[in-house]
Amino acid sequence: MTASGSVVGVHGAPGHNFSKPAAMFIDIVAGLGVAGDAHSGKTVKHRSRVAADPTQPNLRQVHLIASELLDEVRGQGFDVSPGALGENITTRGIDLIGLPRGTILVIGDVRLSVTGLRNPCSQIEKFRPGLLKLMVGKREDGTPLLRTGIMTIVLDGGSVRAGDGIGVQLPAEPHVRLERV
Repeated sequence: MTASGSVVGVHGAPGHNFSKPAAMFIDIVAGLGVAGDAHSGKTVKHRSRVAADPTQPNLRQVHLIASELLDEVRGQGFDVSPGALGENITTRGIDLIGLPRGTILVIGDVRLSVTGLRNPCSQIEKFRPGLLKLMVGKREDGTPLLRTGIMTIVLDGGSVRAGDGIGVQLPAEPHVRLERV
């Protein structure tokens, strides 16, 4: 493993709510996602993607956001706590957005494969007016950088709780940068 971080908080919700409440732990199921969460399943569960094609594979089973992003936007006056942006796992100490596609995140017995970036949606603007513009940055090449966390699929399941360590296993090179998924 090349880097490590930790879990700050875990979140899940059975309904398609924007924010997710904190939990003592979440159970993650291989090939599905967070047990009992609205976005868990083999095929897409996000409403817009279901409307487009409900047979698409679910590449967004578990959503992770770095607590450093939340710290940054709080420093700019936005009240945003862990789980508020709908993530399942809030992390610390890992540059999630900078990981290449196919990176494996290891949390105890859980193994998550990084599939791509979460695209910031208009719900963020409804949640906190003005916040959406902070969720899109620019890469060195001038292309948009989506900052609202990463999406993963579950290779191996288990339980995750705040305080758990996160190991990072980079894929073989050449690395492919994350894009919207």
